[in-house]
Amino acid sequence: MNSMNTPKTVSVQRWVVATSLVLFTLKLLAYYLTNSVAVLTDALESTVNVVTGFTGLYSLKLAAKPRDDNHPYGHGKIELISASFEGVLILVAGLIIVYESIINLVHQHPVKQLDAGILLIAITAGVNYVVGAWCISVGKKEHSMALNASGKHLQSDTWTTFGIVVGLVLLRLTGIQWIDSGVAILSAGLIMVEGYKIVRQTIAGITDEADDALLKEVISVLNIHKPDTWIDMHNLRIIKYGAILHLDCHLTVPWYLNVNEAHAQIDILDALIRNNFPHSLEMFVHTDGCMPPESCTVCPSDGCSVRKAAFEGRVNWTIDNITSNKKHGFGA
Repeated sequence: MNSMNTPKTVSVQRWVVATSLVLFTLKLLAYYLTNSVAVLTDALESTVNVVTGFTGLYSLKLAAKPRDDNHPYGHGKIELISASFEGVLILVAGLIIVYESIINLVHQHPVKQLDAGILLIAITAGVNYVVGAWCISVGKKEHSMALNASGKHLQSDTWTTFGIVVGLVLLRLTGIQWIDSGVAILSAGLIMVEGYKIVRQTIAGITDEADDALLKEVISVLNIHKPDTWIDMHNLRIIKYGAILHLDCHLTVPWYLNVNEAHAQIDILDALIRNNFPHSLEMFVHTDGCMPPESCTVCPSDGCSVRKAAFEGRVNWTIDNITSNKKHGFGA
């Protein structure tokens, strides 16, 4: 199953690559004009933008490939690998920036033509912010980790570039040379924090770490809309591969339903999830027959001719009880 609207994500990433190349050129020009180490650090980070832009483009194209015998769940996780690579490069760029800034503190280089440099760098900051916001917006709609990471990287670049502009303005007004290196070191710290966040998020995805926020959303929908025939649900598992949502669970229904009737309950569950969550969806649902009298206490079905115990109330599903491998019931 392919990621949704993949041509759109690929198109956006192409624009990211093209924009990164143009902005990198402008920053190199600004460094040539100013000889500022702060501007150099901004240009160094832009090399990361260029490299990761091409990497992200490749990963989106690969993620769009249909599943095959070697990849039965599709190729969606390549986006996580791409995003983690981007996060690592951001961390490395931050360390290089710190190193260059310390060297400049010891052996200061005089800056020049600050007015032209400030103007060029300010332009790159504005463009980065707009393109980054676009990436994040499309990435959220298309559930693309790679595109979302690219957008966050571009916006982090915006804030560090803005900080550099402020530093250059202060340097222009005061003439204090160490401001150049100080601003660069501060910018490096902000860059590395964003890089860490991206790496942490992608490791969680690669290792199939439980997404508690998504689980809570799904459980809330299930609690609100569950029909009387859904006596219980347990062993719920949700993982994401790119834009594809995989949901596994055990659904307890009345034991006297035939195969077709039990399958109709799975169809209801399928439609409920699809209507409330804009992912491509794969479900593997195991149906269990109810176990009187324990199940009777949580079964609200009226007119059950085989009821063995009085109905006491429905169980409110939570992350703790719906993900456990245990059927639920009052007093059980």
